[in-house]
Amino acid sequence: MQKFSTSPLAMARSLWHNRSLIRVLVVREVAGRYRGSVLGILWSFFNPVFMLAVYTFVFSVVFKARWSAAGDESRAEFAIVLFAGLLVFNLFAECINRAPSLILANANYVKKVVFPLEILPWVVFGAAMFHGLVSFVVWLIFYLVILGLPQVTLLLFPLMLVPLTLLIMGFSWFLAALGVFLRDVAQMIGVMTSLLMFLTPIFYPLAAIPEAYRLFLHFNPLTFIVEQSRGLLIFGVGLAWGRFVILTIAAFFVAWIGFAWFQKTRKGFADVL
Repeated sequence: MQKFSTSPLAMARSLWHNRSLIRVLVVREVAGRYRGSVLGILWSFFNPVFMLAVYTFVFSVVFKARWSAAGDESRAEFAIVLFAGLLVFNLFAECINRAPSLILANANYVKKVVFPLEILPWVVFGAAMFHGLVSFVVWLIFYLVILGLPQVTLLLFPLMLVPLTLLIMGFSWFLAALGVFLRDVAQMIGVMTSLLMFLTPIFYPLAAIPEAYRLFLHFNPLTFIVEQSRGLLIFGVGLAWGRFVILTIAAFFVAWIGFAWFQKTRKGFADVL
């Protein structure tokens, strides 16, 4: 029986050796999503614009939410702050929601001995990154029109994607394998990500949470990533290097554990499917 390495080196080696295949599958994934539609890939641009308009109307007009305590920012400025948090969360949620059914949806690959199943979460992540990049371009254009040139700290924003990527991959590998044996996981994860969206400071600043409850939000790793990303993109707040390094190390172990679980359980995929 074929043995699959669970080492961190194997995790990195798989990504590097299969980078060309991943690239091809990501392109096919993105193109397949819009195949047959009139506007095609332009939907990847219109979707974030539409969602930006909807969230802005609901929270700043209907609920009259304001980001600062003074409430002196415009609706457009509120939209910029809100959408910056959604950029991060949507990338996470898109990958996590698809993870439990990933192997089930690609069952034809399972019995192909030469196919590296462990790259499938990378394919989903690559497609999500494409849509995230389009959303970021929409956000940046909106920022330039409303507020002018962005903060120089924006250049550090890609660093925040490092722990985020590791967390996404760790959970994706774990859920992709678990979803093969426990089909209810796909339904449960949809509920969990919806709950997580409101337990992450996306629609409200962390400072708005009472001190007694704020500690619980810090157990959510997305809290730090969203807050730091918003600070880098909008408020010109530098990176908290100490917490960033700790989170990155912890995220690496999450990725490694998820990868090891996937590699250990993949031998049983064919039997279940």
